[in-house]
Amino acid sequence: MSFKRLDPEDFLVSAQSVSQTCWSGDVPSLEEFYTSSAQESSISGDYYLSVYQTQSADPAAVTQFQIAFGDSTGRGTVDYNAEVSGKSPSATIYGQYRSLVLEDENATFDFGGVTSNYFYVISVERARYKESLFNGSLGLQLSGSTGRVLHLTDNSNDVTTPSYFGVQPYYQIISGSNGTAYNKVSGELGNNTGYTSTSGSYGYYLPDTATLILNGSALDSPINAGGIALSTGLTANTNNENPQKLFKVISGSSAFGSKFSLAAQETLTSDFVFIRVRNSEMNYSENPSFISGSTGEVINSYFIQNPQVYPTTVGMYNDANELLAVAKLSRPIQKDFTKEALIRVKLDF
Repeated sequence: MSFKRLDPEDFLVSAQSVSQTCWSGDVPSLEEFYTSSAQESSISGDYYLSVYQTQSADPAAVTQFQIAFGDSTGRGTVDYNAEVSGKSPSATIYGQYRSLVLEDENATFDFGGVTSNYFYVISVERARYKESLFNGSLGLQLSGSTGRVLHLTDNSNDVTTPSYFGVQPYYQIISGSNGTAYNKVSGELGNNTGYTSTSGSYGYYLPDTATLILNGSALDSPINAGGIALSTGLTANTNNENPQKLFKVISGSSAFGSKFSLAAQETLTSDFVFIRVRNSEMNYSENPSFISGSTGEVINSYFIQNPQVYPTTVGMYNDANELLAVAKLSRPIQKDFTKEALIRVKLDF
């Protein structure tokens, strides 16, 4: 067996970003939404609500995203201990995302210049995306009690660079589509931004963790201020079922032809290896049909002066002659002393 050592210039590394929908079945947007009564009644149901693309009893049902509610003082959920007020699942959710996002236990959530003490979280199931969300792909539609449908997107196309929490990029969630504000609400805070007129932006869009943090105050705002009058329950030591309220305005929007669209992206790294075979190389074969196994002579005398081979496979070895990878050609190529070959091998990671 003959080997040919590859030179450094024979290697090329290329990176390419590809995107695809987040949802199961490769559908571009979710149009049907389901929950599981078993999950709602379990311990996990105290903290979040799982949403499926089909009925939970269906074998094909898989979680698409979760909905949670957080409040700085623990309102809207039942206290863990009746003797200790304010320590409840909503307070836990608030503290969890304050640490994960703001990275400061004393920080507050500032949505486009307005502070809110409570929020909703839509967390995309980890299996639904690979690297991060694709900016500008968010299309979340919420239906209010009056029939108003609020169209939400991120403002990635309206700003030149993202903002950061530490090293984590984020964008504001605004009224609009495809990363651009179009339903601009006039007012001191809402002018030409896609914000509400009194409660700031509609939340944070965090592409690296596939998380949407929705400003509860913005959603509770009246219609004329840009909200949907959600009526978040903020009663202490009471289960106000706030995740279910957000689920209803997401799933209820389907009656108006509304959908939840979201795409993910990942970077595919490809190694290209260029196999260059000169005219004087690789013109003989060790195949039994080429050389006699008993005498080691070329079986066909014509091939002594004019050998011809038809390579179909390229093997790549390390310095210990260990086979690392095999590349198959789509069809055999003819090789002799009058021909040279250039074979490009692509390795995707």
